Amino acid sequence: MILNNSFSLIKKKIRHFYLNSYLYNKKITPSSIELLEYQPSPSLLDGLIKYDKKKINIENYSLNEIWDNPNLKEKDQQNLNSFFWLFSLDLRSSKKDTQNVINQWINTNDRYNSKNWKIDIIGKRIIAWISNSRLTYEDGNIDYKDKFNGTIKKQINHLINEIETSELIDNKIIGCAAIILTGLSYPQNNNYLNTGLSLLKKLAKYSLDNDGFPKSRNIRQLSFYLKYFILIREWFKESQNEIPDFINENIYYLGQAYAFIWQNNKIDFLFNGNHKTNNHNFDLYLKRLGYNFKNQNNELGGYVVLNNKKNSLIMDIGSSPNKKLSSDYQAGALSFEIISNNKKLISNCGYFQKIDHQLNEISKSSAVHSTLILDDKSSCNFNKVRGKKSKINQELRILKKKVVFEKNYWKINASHDGYSKPLGIVHDREIEFYPEQLKFIGHDKIISNKGIKNLKFDIRFHLEPNIRLMKTQDEKSILIDLDGEGWKFSSENSKINIEEGLYFGEKNSFTNNQNIFISGMTNEENQTIRWEITKL
Repeated sequence: MILNNSFSLIKKKIRHFYLNSYLYNKKITPSSIELLEYQPSPSLLDGLIKYDKKKINIENYSLNEIWDNPNLKEKDQQNLNSFFWLFSLDLRSSKKDTQNVINQWINTNDRYNSKNWKIDIIGKRIIAWISNSRLTYEDGNIDYKDKFNGTIKKQINHLINEIETSELIDNKIIGCAAIILTGLSYPQNNNYLNTGLSLLKKLAKYSLDNDGFPKSRNIRQLSFYLKYFILIREWFKESQNEIPDFINENIYYLGQAYAFIWQNNKIDFLFNGNHKTNNHNFDLYLKRLGYNFKNQNNELGGYVVLNNKKNSLIMDIGSSPNKKLSSDYQAGALSFEIISNNKKLISNCGYFQKIDHQLNEISKSSAVHSTLILDDKSSCNFNKVRGKKSKINQELRILKKKVVFEKNYWKINASHDGYSKPLGIVHDREIEFYPEQLKFIGHDKIISNKGIKNLKFDIRFHLEPNIRLMKTQDEKSILIDLDGEGWKFSSENSKINIEEGLYFGEKNSFTNNQNIFISGMTNEENQTIRWEITKL
């Protein structure tokens, strides 16, 4: 292990020295410079960019100091160097001032540096520069245009060399998009276009399953993929180039998955790396461009979604992803959510996205999901590497699953082996719903094949922060006030209580919430905990 770490460190140092060398700079410097031909509409980025309603004028920036502020935080530094802020500029801004800012950047960053030449930052910067060419390129003098075109090709050459070294698929997608856009905008060199398409096709095959759902099982990544595939398709369409078949095919399947997970419900499910995303603006973008996705399936990507006009039951019945794709996975096997009249009755807690924050690790545990926790252990454990997102150390498999969806009776039943290796236990969960009675009945079975007894168990049922709970006087039930709707939670022969918790439904923030929990000790080889949630 020590030898491997030492070798890896030496390899990184050699690589760093090479990338900063005169030899590498010469390698990526283009031998010829072509003119920018295709200038895409900035509005095609509406699906990706969160605009401020008030447009900014470039004259408001302190142009001489924009790159020399030593007090900028790393995130602000990255945002500045990605140039996505160009999309917030008023088109009446001075072209001369905008081009002066870019010229300053080129003078300072023309050679590779590890801070401003990261894969995702380069990708965003190229997309922003070309997409805002009315400000960044038009009416520039010949020397400026040559400089602009040359540095774009130079950065793309580096991107092609280094894109495979990125561990994050999302960053690779951004990089592929930038390479493809450069190929469309500088059609004299078909190598960029062919390379970008080849890389994108390879990425899609690696990271999407046969139904077009990310193998990571990450709901946010599903939307991310769809947005970039549509953006690339619209670039092809606007530049009057033939759209590759695999682009259309992936949009079709990603669109079906998006309809299944969002458009059929218009509410965010808090499973596996998801938080509230507000996709309503993206829906308007899709409508404007003429995209219409439909999906009537009940199961996709390891999730089951059962709906009628007023109620929804959603459950995670999928195996954990491959270790390499598990950086945003949460240990919430067999967790579920219930929606009543467009309000979350039972929820999961969401995901704290910042990798350098301790809440990221906490939000990955089984305890933030509405599911079973055994012996204070999660159904999956994670391996943390400093400065990187933790990944699954031990994967889990779904052993069985069965779904019944009839007008007056729903049932989801599944089991997993996440506790088999450490504890010799299988967790089997069955949830039934009786629509006419508005009653949910759950059975959580703790099945032991090793005869292990006397283990602590907790089954949690999380609620959103605005929901109020009250324990009845006999302490056998808990009343739930769901914005005026009354529900009752009960569990026969089990100890139930109310506990304070943390809710990560909003991106990189947390608020206090409450959860109902059943706790006890295992005392038989096979044990069943029954619970009910009934409308009052």
